[in-house]
Amino acid sequence: MGTELQMLAWAMALGLFHLLLDAGMKTSERGLAWNASARDGEAKPLGPVAGRVNRSWQNFLETFPVFAAAVLAAVVAERTDGTTALGAQLYFWARVAYIPLYAAGIPYVRSAVWGVSLAGIVMVLAALF
Repeated sequence: MGTELQMLAWAMALGLFHLLLDAGMKTSERGLAWNASARDGEAKPLGPVAGRVNRSWQNFLETFPVFAAAVLAAVVAERTDGTTALGAQLYFWARVAYIPLYAAGIPYVRSAVWGVSLAGIVMVLAALF
């Protein structure tokens, strides 16, 4: 298995971790009864850290499908090379760094790391053109 697919697999595992982190933080703030309920009505607002974790999870959901599609398209088209491998690694490691940076509320650096993850996607996507 090539580097691109390995990074896709790791990004999927990261996504599951991120989902569980977000769900755990919501449950710790809103309670188990809320988590088990149908969640009708307005939910109690999240605190600062849980809110940032939730927003970082939402951001992951925005970028991951594009990353996954780019990796799969590059592999199927047999257009992978050192640049696509580096791009996939940049995306994954930037997303790993993004979670604690966002949770800690660190501005600018968090945005720069997001930019690195986006550059990684572009590097993989560029191989298709």
